[in-house]
Formats: sequence, C-alpha cells, structure tokens
Amino acid sequence: MNRAKALEQISYIAYSAAWKLTAALPEERAYVIFAKLGDWLYHRDGSGVERLRSNYRRIHPELSYEAMEDLVRDGVRSYMRYWCDTFRIHTWSRDRILSTVVVENENYLRDPIRDGRGVIVSLPHAGNWDHAGAYFCETGVPLVTVAEHLKPEKLFQKFLAHRTRMGFEVLDANVRSMATLSQRLRSNRLVALVADRDLSKSGSPVTFFDGPARMPVGPALLSIQTGAPLITAYVAYEGEGIRIIFGPEIPVPIKGSNSEKVAEMIQATADWFAERLSERTVDWHMLQRIWVDGDFKERE
Repeated sequence: MNRAKALEQISYIAYSAAWKLTAALPEERAYVIFAKLGDWLYHRDGSGVERLRSNYRRIHPELSYEAMEDLVRDGVRSYMRYWCDTFRIHTWSRDRILSTVVVENENYLRDPIRDGRGVIVSLPHAGNWDHAGAYFCETGVPLVTVAEHLKPEKLFQKFLAHRTRMGFEVLDANVRSMATLSQRLRSNRLVALVADRDLSKSGSPVTFFDGPARMPVGPALLSIQTGAPLITAYVAYEGEGIRIIFGPEIPVPIKGSNSEKVAEMIQATADWFAERLSERTVDWHMLQRIWVDGDFKERE
C-alpha cells in the first residue's frame, strides 16, 4: 500500500471511530469534549485556524487583536459543534429535528414549492446545513444537493449514506449534474447548493467584503434555464438548535447575455451572504481560501 492509500485508510478509520464513539457518548459529555477539542485546535493554531482568522479579518477589520481572537476561538468551537452534530444527528428523533429549528421568511421557500415551481437555495458553509436539510425533508419538501467527492471512496460513500438516511438525494460533484438538477427542479424539488466557494475554477468573479473572490455559477444558471426561483439562506446556531434565515428571490435580469445575467445574480448572492456574515460571523466555518488576492494579513 502506497503512502496516499495508507493515509486514506487512516482517515476512514478515524472518521468511522469518531462517528461511533460520539454517538455512543452521553450528549452533554460529547459536546463538552468537542468544545475542548475546538479549544485545543485553536491553541494549536494550524493552517485551518490561520485561514479562518484571515477570513474573519476580512469581515471585521475593525476588531482589536483580543476581540478577533475571541471570535476565532468561538468560530472553531462552532465548527466542532457542527462535527459533533454530524456524528450524532442520526440518533435524533423527528421531534428533536423539528423542535430545534427556527425559520425566518419560510414563505420564500414554501411558496414556490406550493406553486409547483421548484426552488434553488444558495447558502454558505455556516451552521449546520444537514440539520436544516433534515428539517425540510421531515416537513415534506424533497431535497437534492451536490457533494464534493471525498477520498477515500469508502468515506465518501459513508457520508452519502448518512445524508440519504435523512432524506437527501445527493449528486456527485465530479459527475455532470446540471441536467439532473434541472430535472429535479421541474419535478418541484428543493435544490440546495453550498455556494460561497468555487471548486470548479470557472466561478463568477464577485466583490466580497471589498475583495475579489469567485463563487459558483450553478445556482444562477439553473434559475435562468429552468425558471425556478433562486433564493438565499443562512444557517446559524442558536441555543439547542439552529436558525434558518431566508432571503427573497434573486430575479433573473431582463437585459444582458446569459453570462452577464449570471454575474449579476451571483454578485447579488454574495452581497446577501455578506450581510448575514457580518451579523453572525462566528458560525461561518470557512477554513479554506475564498479571496483570490491572498490572505488578509498579507496585505496589511
């Protein structure tokens, strides 16, 4: 077995063990352990934490050093809460899933589904989007999404099975999925796409917190091609559960080429994300690069 394969096997074993052990622990103890793990990761200050700090500094350049470090530490804790949720949500009852969700502007999603139009929801890596998806599946809204293909294959299949059990239909991001997503929208499905980071290298340029970034074009293209409305959502932690905040439909521009329409819609999405991120930064779990001009600290 070569080194890459060995590392993939170790990764699979580690995730599988964490999944089993976390689900077996008493709930309060599990979350305490993950909070302490978050503090350890914060103090270790690895590359992911450094990136989170740089991303947060883009949003809040006005914060003092002490205030920024408090925000970063709490952000890492929020990220670890997400993982604890992930490893435990399959043990939650339907009542637990439903009773721990608060939704703002739910009509932005429900109305198009009621009218048989389907709906596209664009959202960032924030809070617990699995919990949000499980909520809508439990309330009769079939959900389709796309997942980045993980290595090893066994780990990807494990996460796929995890989301399928919650009622999701999950398409592989490595496979051309636009045609399938279009079909699902025409069948009145909810298509939820995490869209604050471009993985395809063909994303649309946007201005995001006064810096250049790129975001996926898929949500806007689907809206233009199918007529399904594109809305935005932000998921934040709140008490024992989550709050889902929906934004209004981002209309397809009347004038311009398809590429110009896409660019305008993606910029509107980025602007809405920015408003929510400014208000609830701590639950944005973005430990990867977003801005194309480098880390914020490199430009100070």
